[in-house]
Amino acid sequence: MQSADTHKRRILITGVAGVIGFHLARRLLKGSKGETEIVGIDSLTGFYDVSLKVARLRELGVTIGSHASEEAWGRGYASESEPAFTFCRIDIADHEAMDKLMGETRFDVVFHLAAQASARYSTENPREYLETNLVGFFNVLDACRRSEVGHLVFASSSSVYGMNENVPYNEDDDASRPVSFYAATKRSNELMAHSYAAVYGLRVTGLRFFSVYGPWGRPDMAPYLFIDAILHGRQIKVYNQGDMYRDFTYIDYVVEGIVSLMEDAADEKFSIYNVGNSAPVKLTDYITTIEEVAGREAEKVMLPMQAGDMYRTYADCGALLRATGFTPSTALKEGIGKTVAWFKDYYKLK
Repeated sequence: MQSADTHKRRILITGVAGVIGFHLARRLLKGSKGETEIVGIDSLTGFYDVSLKVARLRELGVTIGSHASEEAWGRGYASESEPAFTFCRIDIADHEAMDKLMGETRFDVVFHLAAQASARYSTENPREYLETNLVGFFNVLDACRRSEVGHLVFASSSSVYGMNENVPYNEDDDASRPVSFYAATKRSNELMAHSYAAVYGLRVTGLRFFSVYGPWGRPDMAPYLFIDAILHGRQIKVYNQGDMYRDFTYIDYVVEGIVSLMEDAADEKFSIYNVGNSAPVKLTDYITTIEEVAGREAEKVMLPMQAGDMYRTYADCGALLRATGFTPSTALKEGIGKTVAWFKDYYKLK
């Protein structure tokens, strides 16, 4: 995978078949002008429909079967439409595969977006989070250290704020009381990264994402679940009777924030930024907006708060603004409109 052109920037994206990884790869390829080479890796796990991940890769010009054989592990798939992009099926929990990949190519920037997601699911299967979010994160972190990566940017989560009651959440607020094992793994990632920055001088930036939504979203997340159910006339589950607030953040803003921080030359070796919309929306209002866009009313099943859920998320993005000058600009109804339109097109609904 090593190019003879040493002037090109080389970027690694882990979790490239996931929502943020896919959108980031597409954005970087669009703006690269032949000056960037991107390697994307993903294990294509079955946490949700693998065909959606495969479809994202297809949008990047990579054709791979939904049930790839064992021989597909570690193999490089060149994009048919994006000469600067290569996909490899690699599990970040496999340290030998990660060492081989990063030993063969010196990456200037690593965007680490691979993780086992979902706070609720972590209450049922904590070991999966141990393997991917802790062991996998260490493998990426240590490989970056040994291969002298210029900048590691990794995904954290707003869930690290846990039982903190101060709003809006500021990066300096207490994050020592997570309410889910998922959140605990994400906070652990931050501490691990901080230690590598302090001891080895690795440049690391952590991003605490807030309720990301948009086209090509995850099927297990509320926006997708609500849109799917409403368009098909099925019931939706509304937890805590809808009395919850989320700082829903449109995917385009998230990606632009990431790209802006890629060039961040902060004096500190370690930085943490909130990436959110800074405008919490009540869950019932979010559902109402989907109903308006879809032109259908939802049949709601009101349920109590679930274990591991947070009552409110609300991002103070002042630090991100000062670092990049970038602010969110997608109104909720506009973002939902684009998401519903994608959903109808992808699933061929009228």
